[in-house]
Amino acid sequence: MNFVNRLPALLVATLIACAPAAILLVAPTGAHAQAPAPAQPAADSAVPAPAAPTPPPGAGEPGKETIENPYGLEALWKGGDFVSRGTLIILVIMSMGSWYIMFVKVYEQTKLFRQARDVQKSFWQAASVTEGMNSLKEGSPFRYIAESGIKANSTHHEGKLLEQIDLNTWVTMSIQRAVDNVASRLQDGLAFLATVGSTSPFVGLFGTVWGIYHALTAIGIAGQASIDKVAGPVGEALIMTAIGLAVAVPAVLGYNWLVRRNKVALEQLRNFAADLHMVLMSGNSAKRPAAAAR
Repeated sequence: MNFVNRLPALLVATLIACAPAAILLVAPTGAHAQAPAPAQPAADSAVPAPAAPTPPPGAGEPGKETIENPYGLEALWKGGDFVSRGTLIILVIMSMGSWYIMFVKVYEQTKLFRQARDVQKSFWQAASVTEGMNSLKEGSPFRYIAESGIKANSTHHEGKLLEQIDLNTWVTMSIQRAVDNVASRLQDGLAFLATVGSTSPFVGLFGTVWGIYHALTAIGIAGQASIDKVAGPVGEALIMTAIGLAVAVPAVLGYNWLVRRNKVALEQLRNFAADLHMVLMSGNSAKRPAAAAR
């Protein structure tokens, strides 16, 4: 009976004694269930962001100027003295003059070949030499030769001094003189082409030597002989030689080609002069003799 009465007190004491152990058993489980997720390692937060792509070399800011080539013609002109600039100007004048002469001579020769074809169609179909001459264009070399022959034929009979000279000789000399004048006109400008073709390489070489001399002098004064200090001035000086060759080659090729075309044109003029002489000696008829037909 006493035990029963004491039972509640024993239970309370037992619970009080076991409470700390129960708390220790339950606390880790609750703490583990309510614990937050572990934080990421500090190394992950320290990973750097990917770098921005590098812009291409040619793409710059809209308002930013691009770096110009320091070893070009502009640098050669700005860095050269009056001798270098004068040499470059002379080469430019030579080039412009040679190209102008080549275009003009080609135009003149083409027109002469066309007039030679017209002579075959109109002059030799006329009733007389005078009528055939009038059918040719003003300023034509063929008309000039025909006028010279007709004038020599008419003045021989009018002048008393010329009567002492044989008609054949007088007409031959007059026509030959006219052919020589036309041939001389065809040679105009070719001497300039020959001069440019033979002298422009040496003019460019002079500019190169002068430029290298001043470049080496400047490098010696500065006391810096690195490749970037030597390559620029020397390379700019060598541009002069390249320009001289660029001027000479077209001039030489154009000269040889124009001389060959002049020979063909002169052959046609001499053939016309010979046929005209035979016609004048045969009686002033514009019909070409059968022996002279070609």
